[in-house]
Amino acid sequence: MDFSDYGNMQKFPPLCPLDMKKVLVVTYYWPPSGGGGVQRWLKFVKYLPLFGWQPVVYTPEQQNAPAIDASLSRDIAPGLIVIRQPIWEPYSWYRRLTGRSKNENLGAGFASSKKSSPYLEAISNWVRSNFFIPDARMFWVRPSVRYLKKVIENHKIDVVVTTGPPHSLHLIGLGLKEQTGVKWLADFRDPWTDIDFYDQLKLTTWANKKHHRLERKVLAMADLVVSVSKSNAEKLTSKGKTNLCVITNGYDEDDIKEISGKPDTKFSIAHIGTFMANRNPRILWEVLAGLIAKNETFKNDVQLHLVGHTDALILDDINRWGLSGILRLSNSVDHVSAVQLQKIHNSC
Repeated sequence: MDFSDYGNMQKFPPLCPLDMKKVLVVTYYWPPSGGGGVQRWLKFVKYLPLFGWQPVVYTPEQQNAPAIDASLSRDIAPGLIVIRQPIWEPYSWYRRLTGRSKNENLGAGFASSKKSSPYLEAISNWVRSNFFIPDARMFWVRPSVRYLKKVIENHKIDVVVTTGPPHSLHLIGLGLKEQTGVKWLADFRDPWTDIDFYDQLKLTTWANKKHHRLERKVLAMADLVVSVSKSNAEKLTSKGKTNLCVITNGYDEDDIKEISGKPDTKFSIAHIGTFMANRNPRILWEVLAGLIAKNETFKNDVQLHLVGHTDALILDDINRWGLSGILRLSNSVDHVSAVQLQKIHNSC
């Protein structure tokens, strides 16, 4: 079926023809949670019925999401089965220990919008990295495996999909594979032990070995592993996984059909999403400061727009290089607004 037959996002293909196979999608991020981690499998679930697959979604009752975006719920088809189960996460103690508000959402990598004690941060992150393996959602694994064994039987599930991070969800898939033999696809939106901040976790030798052991077991047991890029796929292949394919992230034509707006008249450098300290482009701030000092016209034409959670350390560096005059900060926005901003700024 051609995607043009799909119509707009308010029109959905039938969810339950008798000849459809069923896929159980285990995902931590699901609307009303926002951010990049939601969209990949939200969109897959939206379009899977076009290819003969009826999705059933399993997700926590309450997620510690970097943002809330109710607009994404428009992509959920009427009648889609979404199963929510309780989850316990140790983030309350993390907030208390680091002085954060109990209502503050913790973004990816614990990106912080304010400073806290470096000493307390170091202690709490060391505990998190070495005792919550592979991540703080590890306590959801066993109860989920017990519960989902019944879901697989009752809904006659043909395939289970787990998507990570958080990589604890792959351990749910591993448990289901071992106990039921169900076909299992493990989707790696980001690497596990090859993630860019892995070396900053200050892992003990024991914890490092456990991370690698669990990762290898997931790769060995999954019937198929999916990666979002060729480079990430090559890293997984180097660990011995051969049954692997790449499905890159893309875009949904429904999201851009009604987007309008003229490009910004300024030379805009925009970052839309969570901006973590370990991805701070210090050389960019230095170069911008040098260009502004040499060229008055450039100073008047350039704009730096950061949308979403930006780590306090990044803002410190921007101010240190005297760029506060060109800086525009915006809070997190919903997906529709994010796409609009990308068009206006002509950013990626």
